[in-house]
Amino acid sequence: MNLPKINRVLYTTALGPYSRHVYRHALKLAYRNDAELIMLHVIRPVGSMGEALIKEYLPADLVAEVHDEGVRRVMAKMESRLQEIMSDEQKDMGQYSDVVVRPMVVTGRYDQAILDAATAEGADVIVMGTENRAGMQSSKTQRVIRRSTIPVYVVPTGKHYPQ
Repeated sequence: MNLPKINRVLYTTALGPYSRHVYRHALKLAYRNDAELIMLHVIRPVGSMGEALIKEYLPADLVAEVHDEGVRRVMAKMESRLQEIMSDEQKDMGQYSDVVVRPMVVTGRYDQAILDAATAEGADVIVMGTENRAGMQSSKTQRVIRRSTIPVYVVPTGKHYPQ
């Protein structure tokens, strides 16, 4: 029986306390399939209320400039954090250091941004954790599972597993 080829794994992370645990699953999946691993972090855009307040007090061109600069700074910070995690993990992962890992930071609504990135990058599988920061089942994960056209590998978080 021929299994579908996995060439690209999209790992989504909120950079929370269980990020590294889920990352290890994504890394191992990419390694076993000789696939590229894309490490995705989604930044939520400013809400409509905040945007309306800003536009009320600042000229449109300054709003656009401040927005663009803010997004650049956040993206640079997140990419730096992603690089740090990747670097730390690859020191400990030995054989997995051959996996090509590419960080990606996008803005948007979490579930839609994840699905859009999966499509744009030609991902064959999405890897994500199950619980949000409050320890509850993540509605973001549920929405991705419901709407995805590719398999979603869901890693339970907040639990202890043997190494």
